[in-house]
Amino acid sequence: MPETETPAEKEAPPEKPKPPTRLVLVRHAVTAHTGPLLSGRMPGIDLSEKGVGQAEATAQRLAKLPVSAVYASPIERTTQTAQHIAAHHALEVRALPGVVEADYGDWTGGKIADLAKTDEWKVVQVAPSRARFPNGESITEMQSRTVAALDDLVARHPNETIVVVSHADPIKSAIAHYSGMHLDLFQRVHVSPASVTVFEFHSYGVMMVKCNDTGGLDDLLPEPDAAEAQSSGPQTSGKASS
Repeated sequence: MPETETPAEKEAPPEKPKPPTRLVLVRHAVTAHTGPLLSGRMPGIDLSEKGVGQAEATAQRLAKLPVSAVYASPIERTTQTAQHIAAHHALEVRALPGVVEADYGDWTGGKIADLAKTDEWKVVQVAPSRARFPNGESITEMQSRTVAALDDLVARHPNETIVVVSHADPIKSAIAHYSGMHLDLFQRVHVSPASVTVFEFHSYGVMMVKCNDTGGLDDLLPEPDAAEAQSSGPQTSGKASS
């Protein structure tokens, strides 16, 4: 009689590929200082009423994603923005000092219109890799500690989606680093309040899939398994076939 294969001898199904580690960078929502003043690391600056609305809108956009951890710069406006996001995932916000705002030194709390008239401001705009804020940190130092903190998170959360709420300059410096852009060009990048920038870390490298996004994020949702797609029956799509 012909031999029959036991279940153990049958060929095992191919292992499902693991997803990349997805790093979601969110700039905090607005405060009363956003725009006219350089808040920096000043304490006691909360989200404005408009900022609360922005934070919740961003939280709802991220609500469908399989977020496993939410981190934030340890400043009120970033922590408050992160709390709106974390609430949709039943998570606690974890402080991440490495992505705190730049130390603007003597410029902290200054009027941007006044600072823009100084020679130091011109260096910040034209050659940021050579700029140091008066009695503060250099932009190169800011980029180094930001990237180090993010790299550490990516290593600690393999194949997961993590959210980090930070500030415009640290996020811009991270965009420059991971996209291979020289730091002197990072002022060409704009990061809006409550915007989302997304990187995917694969075994072969990193890819930026969103930058300064304030629209829908449904294209970041996990694709359904083939079996689930078949069981759900035929579907129509608004996308034209090519």
